[in-house]
Amino acid sequence: MSTSPKIGYLIPEFPGQTHIFFWREIEALERMGISVSLFSTRRPPAGLISHKWSEDAIARTEYLGVIDAKAAAKTALSVSPTIYAKDILSEGKQLAKDLAVTTGAAQLLKQSCTRQGISHVHVHSCGRAALVAVMAYLMGGPSYSVTLHGDIDGYGAGQRLKWRHAKFATVVSEQLNGQLDQVLGPDRPSRVFVQPMGVDLNALRRDRPYQPYPPGEALRLFSCGRLNIAKGHQDLIDSVKLLRDKGIDARLTIAGEDDQGGGGFRKVLEEKITELELDNAVTLLGAVSAEDVRQQLNDAHLFVLATHQEAIGVAYMEAMACEVPTTGTRVGGVPELIHHGVDGVLVEPHAPNDLAAAIQLVANSPQDAMRYGKSARSRIEERFDCRKGAELIARESLDLTISKEI
Repeated sequence: MSTSPKIGYLIPEFPGQTHIFFWREIEALERMGISVSLFSTRRPPAGLISHKWSEDAIARTEYLGVIDAKAAAKTALSVSPTIYAKDILSEGKQLAKDLAVTTGAAQLLKQSCTRQGISHVHVHSCGRAALVAVMAYLMGGPSYSVTLHGDIDGYGAGQRLKWRHAKFATVVSEQLNGQLDQVLGPDRPSRVFVQPMGVDLNALRRDRPYQPYPPGEALRLFSCGRLNIAKGHQDLIDSVKLLRDKGIDARLTIAGEDDQGGGGFRKVLEEKITELELDNAVTLLGAVSAEDVRQQLNDAHLFVLATHQEAIGVAYMEAMACEVPTTGTRVGGVPELIHHGVDGVLVEPHAPNDLAAAIQLVANSPQDAMRYGKSARSRIEERFDCRKGAELIARESLDLTISKEI
């Protein structure tokens, strides 16, 4: 009797509010007949656990973040320090500290993979979770691969070590791929693929035809993203104020929570909303389910995200899949997703006046709004289906036929 092929899947603080794209990929892998064992460093704060599937995900995830000092010390001695001595000498105390706090988790990962017959783990991070996989591998555990989801310099020390031993790697945009040679040099793996995260096209579609904004009525704007200064929500709120000062009844709803579960940057935004007298015009939903996001997208006239930095932007993809005219910022890999004037509109970041003008232009151009929505759906179908990432991970993890590399 044959058994399903198995892979491990390691995600930091899973399942968080932005992790729907990981879950989609896991489901796609399982539909392919692959058994996926979930690992994570630790649970996210309670206020960020928002999806209907979150409890199921927690129940089947093995958390590795409990530090056992004795186990960590024993584990550290099982790996010759000469393997990473040069890395520590070049990067200093931070890498040494990170290695020390991950060795216990690495031992747990190795033991669990041995017990389950898992020969490969894919790590959706290049932070400390990647070091867990590195150390497990150096102890004789499974091979591993990594995905880079943002600027590589934001993922901590030891990047050369993390990438050097990886079986393969993926990056979510061409812009990020361009960073690798400078940072990694000869430690760049021979197999690196540009593969964005994607969306479930069956789940994300309109439940009714899109209706453009009718002038004189409320202009419904929707945004979705963590409440973090880098997401630019403060600029979007300023744009709403500018639109309302022009007599446009702009109403903004933002889905997402800060990393403290409501006790952090949310308070800054709440103060700004009150200061600008927008309490009746801007709503902060907090962390909500994927179903709630889909409902908001179906209700919206426009989707707007004024982010200051973005690898590529799954929130944009969700809006585009639902044929909602989308306005974004020209940062990171976003221009690889949204072709300005074709699939949506792009403005420079940190520019509330330009953003307000773009919103007004699209809202007052119903034919363009509908054209952007239709083109956006086609763009997502062509390039950003979540099955593509699952197929790549399955193929490369299980040593099947390798597609064209970059």
